[in-house]
Order: sequence, then C-alpha cells, then structure tokens
Amino acid sequence: MLAPAIGGSVGNAVTQLARALGAKHAISSTTNHAKAEQAKALGFNEVIDTSWEELGEGVSRITDGYGTDIIIDGIGGEVLSDALGALAMRGSLTTLGYSASRKATIDVTDLIWKQASIQSFVLFAQPQAAWNEAWNTIVSLLQSGAIKPIVAKTFPLTEAADALRYLVEGRPFGRVVLTI
Repeated sequence: MLAPAIGGSVGNAVTQLARALGAKHAISSTTNHAKAEQAKALGFNEVIDTSWEELGEGVSRITDGYGTDIIIDGIGGEVLSDALGALAMRGSLTTLGYSASRKATIDVTDLIWKQASIQSFVLFAQPQAAWNEAWNTIVSLLQSGAIKPIVAKTFPLTEAADALRYLVEGRPFGRVVLTI
C-alpha cells in the first residue's frame, strides 16, 4: 500500500492504518528530507524521500520490483501521476484529495497494461453503516495503541487564521488541531 505525503493527515493516517491492519508494505513519501528523518524516528521505515529518489523507484526498491496493490492519494497533481506508475498488476488507485493540484496528467498505459483502476472516494457520500464500521475499527486501533494521531501544533479556535497560515506556510509534520 502507498499513501503519499507521510507528514500530512491522509498519508500519515492511511499508512498507520495499513500497517495496523497487516499490510506487507505500508509505504509513504515526502519531498522533504527532514520529514523523512522525522518519519523514521517515529517508526515509519518505508518512507521514500523524493528529494533524492523518484517515487516509482522507491516503491520498486521497497517491494523488490513488485509495485503496490493499493494507492490512497490525498495529494493529486504530479504526485498522483507518479504514484500511478508505481501500481502493481491489477492494482488500484483511490483519489480523495487534491492539495497539490486538482489537475493531473496520467500515462494511460499505467492503467491499460497493468489492468489497473482509478476510483474516487468522498467520505461524506458513504452510508451510515460504513461510517459506523470505520469508526469502530479506528477507535479499537486507537485504544490498542496500534495507531497514534500525530499532532504538530494546537491552536485555540480564536487563532484559526494563524493555524491555517501555519498549516499552509509551515507544512508541518502531523495534524494542526483547533481547540475550544
């Protein structure tokens, strides 16, 4: 499984969930060497530092050339394009965000020859039963310590503008939380 952007909330959460649920490889990436080192210090051993290695090359290295069966992409843009090339035969890419860009250029041969698929996911469109099942799974994993939220910084709600500025400009490792 590959979830790009280990420092972001989607990449981090999905990587932790995949690892906790038994994925053979729970891979993520970062464009920042300091974040790659921080991820390693936190126990993420399969992080591709794209400041010195292409995403596809890193996935190939980690999986001994196999590729990845599942990609969960919350970034979009060029990252989605690069990730698509890392799919294994009959793999699937689910896109659910576009923080890097709403537009991506893909090489359709990455889909055709690998018999792969792309789909989208919108959390708010899921039925209540799916929400309940996901919630119960996540709560259980949180309680067991199998997954742990990583919080970069907490701001009071009255400083929401500062929190957003910190998130956008500082690009921290972990979530930015608003408190009441």
